[in-house]
Amino acid sequence: MHPLMLRTARQVAVPLAAAMRSVGPPAWPRRDDQPVARYLAQIVVGQQLSTRAAATIWQRIETLAHSRATAIPALALTGDLAALRACGLSADKLRCLQGLAAAEASGELQREPLAQLAPAARATRLTALRGVGPWSADMLALFYFRDPDIWPLGDLAVRKTFAHFLKDQPGVDLTAAAAVFAPRRSLLALYLWRIANTLSLA
Repeated sequence: MHPLMLRTARQVAVPLAAAMRSVGPPAWPRRDDQPVARYLAQIVVGQQLSTRAAATIWQRIETLAHSRATAIPALALTGDLAALRACGLSADKLRCLQGLAAAEASGELQREPLAQLAPAARATRLTALRGVGPWSADMLALFYFRDPDIWPLGDLAVRKTFAHFLKDQPGVDLTAAAAVFAPRRSLLALYLWRIANTLSLA
């Protein structure tokens, strides 16, 4: 797959292909070893935070859940809300976790029914939940359900890194430019994250 991605990248921008060759094939982490609601909760907690800050808050929540013998995000309905706030959660994110817990309790976040939906239909259903926006739905689709053709343009690192390699093409539409990678745009996103994390882009 790596040679094919490099050939496709050359159609978009030769420097992009060179960067992809430099970082090598990216890993594709699996996140489906937990309930859907729990992974969505982790995504919500990490929104608009640095990776380090998000990890710290999530660790505190996991510790609290363990001490209460309560699953995440059900903790937001059954646990000590002040203790959750003390973990570093904003009031809005706490309400989001409460919404996820309610959705899980009502059966809206069962893995198999969601897995059977097309990505667009699943995203429509998920974004109806409080705190779950298009970016969150994309992260769930890409890392939990491992859909092969997700283009998470709402992710800042993906957008900025891809735009860097297209800066010599004024006015280019990033979604249109990425379309050449279909049906493997999830893999393109993984390359772009790896490039953003490992290369210094001038």
